[in-house]
Amino acid sequence: MANLKIKLVKSLFGRLDKHIATANSLGLKKIGDETVQPDNEQTRGKIAKIGYMLKVTEE
Repeated sequence: MANLKIKLVKSLFGRLDKHIATANSLGLKKIGDETVQPDNEQTRGKIAKIGYMLKVTEE
Protein backbone atom coordinates (compact mmCIF):
# COMPACT_ATOMS: atom_id res chain seq x y z
CA MET A 1 0.00 0.00 0.00
CA ALA A 2 1.22 3.48 -0.88
CA ASN A 3 1.97 6.19 1.65
CA LEU A 4 1.22 9.90 1.51
CA LYS A 5 3.65 12.58 2.66
CA ILE A 6 1.63 15.42 4.14
CA LYS A 7 3.04 18.86 4.96
CA LEU A 8 1.24 21.71 6.75
CA VAL A 9 1.80 24.86 4.67
CA LYS A 10 -0.71 27.26 6.26
CA SER A 11 -1.18 28.31 9.87
CA LEU A 12 -3.76 26.74 12.16
CA PHE A 13 -4.32 30.10 13.84
CA GLY A 14 -7.92 31.30 13.51
CA ARG A 15 -9.15 28.09 11.86
CA LEU A 16 -12.24 26.16 12.83
CA ASP A 17 -11.79 23.90 15.86
CA LYS A 18 -12.69 20.86 13.75
CA HIS A 19 -9.98 21.73 11.22
CA ILE A 20 -7.37 22.16 13.96
CA ALA A 21 -8.39 18.80 15.45
CA THR A 22 -8.09 17.15 12.03
CA ALA A 23 -4.59 18.57 11.53
CA ASN A 24 -3.59 17.41 15.02
CA SER A 25 -4.90 13.91 14.31
CA LEU A 26 -2.54 13.81 11.33
CA GLY A 27 0.33 14.83 13.62
CA LEU A 28 0.59 18.38 12.28
CA LYS A 29 0.96 21.12 14.89
CA LYS A 30 2.77 24.02 13.18
CA ILE A 31 3.72 25.26 9.72
CA GLY A 32 6.36 23.06 8.12
CA ASP A 33 5.45 19.90 10.04
CA GLU A 34 5.51 16.78 7.87
CA THR A 35 4.09 13.32 8.40
CA VAL A 36 3.79 10.10 6.43
CA GLN A 37 0.38 8.46 6.54
CA PRO A 38 -1.05 5.36 4.84
CA ASP A 39 -3.10 6.04 1.69
CA ASN A 40 -6.53 4.90 2.88
CA GLU A 41 -10.08 6.23 3.12
CA GLN A 42 -9.59 7.75 6.58
CA THR A 43 -6.49 9.69 5.54
CA ARG A 44 -8.11 10.81 2.28
CA GLY A 45 -11.12 12.09 4.22
CA LYS A 46 -8.94 14.16 6.53
CA ILE A 47 -7.05 15.58 3.55
CA ALA A 48 -10.34 16.47 1.84
CA LYS A 49 -11.44 18.38 4.94
CA ILE A 50 -8.31 20.53 5.36
CA GLY A 51 -6.67 20.21 1.95
CA TYR A 52 -6.45 23.99 1.60
CA MET A 53 -3.79 23.98 4.36
CA LEU A 54 -1.77 21.01 3.12
CA LYS A 55 0.72 19.95 0.51
CA VAL A 56 0.34 16.24 -0.26
CA THR A 57 2.73 14.05 -2.25
CA GLU A 58 2.77 10.30 -2.83
CA GLU A 59 5.73 8.37 -1.51
